[in-house]
Amino acid sequence: QVQLVESGGGLVQSGESLRLSCAASGFTLNYAIAWFRQAPGKEREGVSCISRGDGNTYYGDSVKGRFTISRDNANTVYLHMNDLEPEDTAVYFCATNRQFSCSLDPADFASWGHGTRVTVSS
Repeated sequence: QVQLVESGGGLVQSGESLRLSCAASGFTLNYAIAWFRQAPGKEREGVSCISRGDGNTYYGDSVKGRFTISRDNANTVYLHMNDLEPEDTAVYFCATNRQFSCSLDPADFASWGHGTRVTVSS
């Protein structure tokens, strides 16, 4: 059974950092895992994706240069978020598309975690 559990969210001030974790189980870790976020009243947005299959990482334009995605050798994917801005306030989800290649389109993903909330105050 596919399981994705996010953690690490919280309340921070503008300019600070957070690290989110996504503990994955129930599927091959060669599949791509992505982070998405959804702010109140907005559509779900692709933030970053990593695939052990092709070894590449991908980022949405709004987080390039500030966020870094990584994965350990076990079953956890991390999102390192630096220089946070109030516009980064959202619920952050991790998901897998059960494919070896990445995507930042939420429509490509069928397996999702429940999310972790990030709030950035100005």
